[in-house]
Amino acid sequence: MSGGAGILADVRLNAISRKRGFSKRLLGAALADAGISYWHVPELGNPGWNRAGFSGSSDEVHEARARFTGMIGGETADTRLEEIAAAARVGVVAVMCVEADERNCHRYVVLQELHRRLDLCAALS
Repeated sequence: MSGGAGILADVRLNAISRKRGFSKRLLGAALADAGISYWHVPELGNPGWNRAGFSGSSDEVHEARARFTGMIGGETADTRLEEIAAAARVGVVAVMCVEADERNCHRYVVLQELHRRLDLCAALS
């Protein structure tokens, strides 16, 4: 992966959308026009069968987060997380998914892992 001054890391499993402009191709083109690099990172996407848990009770959200944490424990996801962290050490990186509130999204787990790698957890406490 390569990046510039700003990067949007799209952690949707499938970078498609019914909302015009949010599919991989159109979003990437619009971001490129604005000088922002677009990275689709499906290795950090949440499978459909785990999504419902993120909109459930606090126990269900906790369980969905735990399942997703287990899913991103492999080498490929680890490599992608490290690439994003490396880019964040030298520039601005935004992490995107469909859900507006990261606390109700697998993106929360991705961000927590990036914070850990960047040693931001202590700074955010």
